[in-house]
Amino acid sequence: MAAPEMDETTRTALEAAAFRRLVEHLRERTDVQNIDMMNLAGFCRNCLSRWYREGAEARGIALADPDAREIIYGMPYKEWQARHQTEATPEQKARFAAANPGH
Repeated sequence: MAAPEMDETTRTALEAAAFRRLVEHLRERTDVQNIDMMNLAGFCRNCLSRWYREGAEARGIALADPDAREIIYGMPYKEWQARHQTEATPEQKARFAAANPGH
């Protein structure tokens, strides 16, 4: 079944709702580490915050990286790291390095 046709405003509203739900989900799932997301999906919360900042810049809105991260994390990034981030295992680091050479 094909997706229903919809006007641009409706499509944008649905995309925004999905984005907000994704951000909410990531805020709830503090057990999921960014390195796990990178290893499985090729992006993480930091990538999402960068894309958000880039979207703002494309619209002439200046948004610093720390501010974009706070929008995604729901708190300052350093606070999130202190509360929720664990040290990556050697296996996680090796998988990341293999999948992202030069990163």
